[in-house]
Amino acid sequence: MTGYGRGREITFDKYITVELKSLNSKQLDLTLKVPQFFRGAEGEVRSILSSALERGKVELLCMLEYPGGADTPEFNYDALKIYHERVMELDRLLGIDPPADWHGVLLRLPDVLKTDKNTASEDDERGFRVAVERALEQLDHYRIDEGRKLYNFFLEKIANISTLLAEVEPLEEGRVAKIKSRIIDQLEKLNGVEVDRGRLEQEMIYYIEKLDISEEKQRLRTHLDYFISTLGPADEKNITSKGKKLGFIAQEMGREINTLGSKSNNAEMQIVVVKMKDELEQIKEQVLNVL
Repeated sequence: MTGYGRGREITFDKYITVELKSLNSKQLDLTLKVPQFFRGAEGEVRSILSSALERGKVELLCMLEYPGGADTPEFNYDALKIYHERVMELDRLLGIDPPADWHGVLLRLPDVLKTDKNTASEDDERGFRVAVERALEQLDHYRIDEGRKLYNFFLEKIANISTLLAEVEPLEEGRVAKIKSRIIDQLEKLNGVEVDRGRLEQEMIYYIEKLDISEEKQRLRTHLDYFISTLGPADEKNITSKGKKLGFIAQEMGREINTLGSKSNNAEMQIVVVKMKDELEQIKEQVLNVL
């Protein structure tokens, strides 16, 4: 979901520049910072953004320039004065230093410039829409590039977990026998205690069944395969939202890995489990950035 796009359109007497920034979010959260001049087109622009962007915390910033000098804007000194007072008051309340660059702060705030015209013409509104669409196109390219990087990242991490899971197999050999031998040795050290061998075998079978990790391994392999199949091919054309689903699959993978660790009863196996958790945690962090 993270991305940046910039679009520009030139009308009869204006340069209209639109910047779009997108961050992670569970839903679409739009913030528009546009001059009062374009307030009438704000609803249509919101509709354009809502149709193009499914999720993300999106901020749109629109800037106007008058290169020809026609209808040259003037500073809205009343607004600038009020903004300055409010920022200073905020600094005092929060106990923070005032901005180092007052010009940069104040000139980015809405309605600090005013012109003789209060409403945009059809040509101005068309230019605004064109600038928005160009910014959207650039934002989309940015997110596609990020998506390709994430795709390869996920493939690498899933492959790492698969490799680590394979390392568990040799560690299982003799694990049960060692556990059984250790329990018997401890019982033999108890002087004066008579052991019912039949009951001991029954309890041993029950205990060893509790340590069996065959189902957890199989389920984890299934989740790994499901994650890859959900990703789909790298050149997929009909892209649909998959981020939440991939997040759910990662949660299920975590449950199986945690159970492997709790059942392992083996130091070397637990080291492998910790490595798997590390790989999975990286997947969980990045899956938040997937639509």
